[in-house]
Amino acid sequence: MDVYEAVDSRRAVRAFSGKPVPKEVLERVLAAAARTPSSGNLQPWHVYVVTGEPLAELKKRATARALAGDPGDEREYPMYPAGLASAYLDRFSAAAAQRYEALGIERDDPARPVRIAALNAEAFGAPVVLFCYLDRTMGPGQWGDAGMYLQTVMLLLRAEGLHSCPQVMWTTYRETVSEMVGADDELVLFCGVAVGFEKEGAPQLRTTRADMTETVSFVGT
Repeated sequence: MDVYEAVDSRRAVRAFSGKPVPKEVLERVLAAAARTPSSGNLQPWHVYVVTGEPLAELKKRATARALAGDPGDEREYPMYPAGLASAYLDRFSAAAAQRYEALGIERDDPARPVRIAALNAEAFGAPVVLFCYLDRTMGPGQWGDAGMYLQTVMLLLRAEGLHSCPQVMWTTYRETVSEMVGADDELVLFCGVAVGFEKEGAPQLRTTRADMTETVSFVGT
């Protein structure tokens, strides 16, 4: 699979099969992803790979919180900025509508928040979840580095025939996650990434993207 194919086929999968992911594949992906660029070569990411019984227990605890209507732990960073402007809000709303339809959840379903939280807490059935943390001393530049690192990981997963789904939702249950993985208080949970093989027959969602002319300007060409 070349890079263009990996980029084009990468999407947030929300239905995974129970097929195990070989540890050697994960090790190969994460070793290669270490080549991701980072300002000053700080390599600020701290990753915990959770599988098997520990993941089953984490899913159990998080799902229990979701089904109980637990509002979650206090956020350590905002998921989205307040007062999104029109272009961004339009894209957000369109993508949300597409996700709800693919998951079979009506937009006006009063149980929608709980159902979505529970699906996320199960990592959509993924047998592996990667949790990416950063040291609290790191700034916006290093958060950008972590984003590049995770994108590299997700593209390498495609080269291995695997899919993924980045889940900022896990920050809602960050205390439960940190307790399970043993992360100390000096680390901030950036997000989780569900990893696995896509479940056969599951609805496939590819959210729309803005035309390049909306986001790219050529200067001097």
